[in-house]
Amino acid sequence: MSADSGARQQLEAIFREALGAVDSAAAVRRAVSGDARRLAIAGRVLPHGARVHLVAVGKAAAPMAVAFEERAGSALVAGLAVTKDGHGRRLTRVELRETSHPLPDARSERAAREVLALLRGLRPDDVLCALLSGGASSLLACPSDGLDLGDLAATTRLLLDAGSGIEETNAVRKHLSAVAGGRLAQACRAEWVEVLAISDVPGDRLDVIGSGPFAADPTTFATALAVLEARNLLDRIPPRVRSHLEAGARGRLEETAKPGDPALTRVRTTILASNRTAVEAARDAALRRGLMARVVSKPLAGEAREAARELISLARRARPEQPLLLVAGGETSVTVRGRGRGGRNQELALAAALELEGGPRATLLAAGTDGGDGPTEAAGAFADAATVERGRRAGRDARAALEDNDSHGFFEAEGGLFVTGPTGTNVMDLALLCIEPADRSTA
Repeated sequence: MSADSGARQQLEAIFREALGAVDSAAAVRRAVSGDARRLAIAGRVLPHGARVHLVAVGKAAAPMAVAFEERAGSALVAGLAVTKDGHGRRLTRVELRETSHPLPDARSERAAREVLALLRGLRPDDVLCALLSGGASSLLACPSDGLDLGDLAATTRLLLDAGSGIEETNAVRKHLSAVAGGRLAQACRAEWVEVLAISDVPGDRLDVIGSGPFAADPTTFATALAVLEARNLLDRIPPRVRSHLEAGARGRLEETAKPGDPALTRVRTTILASNRTAVEAARDAALRRGLMARVVSKPLAGEAREAARELISLARRARPEQPLLLVAGGETSVTVRGRGRGGRNQELALAAALELEGGPRATLLAAGTDGGDGPTEAAGAFADAATVERGRRAGRDARAALEDNDSHGFFEAEGGLFVTGPTGTNVMDLALLCIEPADRSTA
């Protein structure tokens, strides 16, 4: 395999097989069985005649809700699905709302208040099924008392631009929100709550997926302040946010739900798919194609450009006798210092291209499983040893683009953008790096 269109086609095919393994609708169909007369969720049979209500939130909310509607039939009384703009599907028993990501907008708050009203209106003998997937923290955003949506959005933007990881970002957001950190569980009056989740976070932590609206929160107001201090953001966040967090740390505000909260004893959560599922599926897809394949033990994390250097360092040391695919999964971050446009996967690919120039012989695809990478239409990008030169011929300097965080502008000109459109799932990112034997040419 060489660093040409054939290499890219093969990597794309492997990526799409990995997506198939974490298809959110298929995952719901596997987890929900029976029919309206005898419905079971994750193996737990519901009481005969149970009135089921649905709340689906995240980038995969719509296809998950479609699958649930098919299984539940008339047992599903009503519900609400909240997803990102352009990710909606036609629903028959559940209402659809499209809101904003990665920063919340007024629609995010309206949807959150609708969900709160739905949960508070349930009867104790009702059943609630919540379908969670990545993006829920922004798509369903209701500021705590004393704050407004602008406070929440501004703080989120500062955290993202500072390169904060998802655990850090959500530790702060949970303490500015009326729905995160177990607060939806506290608002819900139904005694039976089933949560089915597609995990987009490292370690599949229930308190981090969607900011844990139905989970116990191990973080505190003091944790949130520590995150902001570590990122040098305490003096940059809106004054009301700082005052709110400091009041909470002094015990003047109610904390998020903690282990042992009675509201949480009614909740059972099942993880339907995760990044590990996609990583293993990519490895298996490569093996079926006759490639050697190895999963990178260290998850993708930290600054995207540093993760790229580590991946290419592995490629230099590999020296395979036949094509070898390295499969890495996780989620990096980008500290924004420039004025360009891009996302963490495009930045990783651009940094990798600079490392690949002149060798080793390899082709990389770095992409988000949700089909989106930052505020762009691309899921990610391809890179190989000739990427930098192709960019140069197109009038783009790769290193200057990286320093300006303009990976999208570079790959748009160079031709390496990878575009899928919304995939209907979200299990973080994949980096597929195919390394050639030393005696093969990538020209």
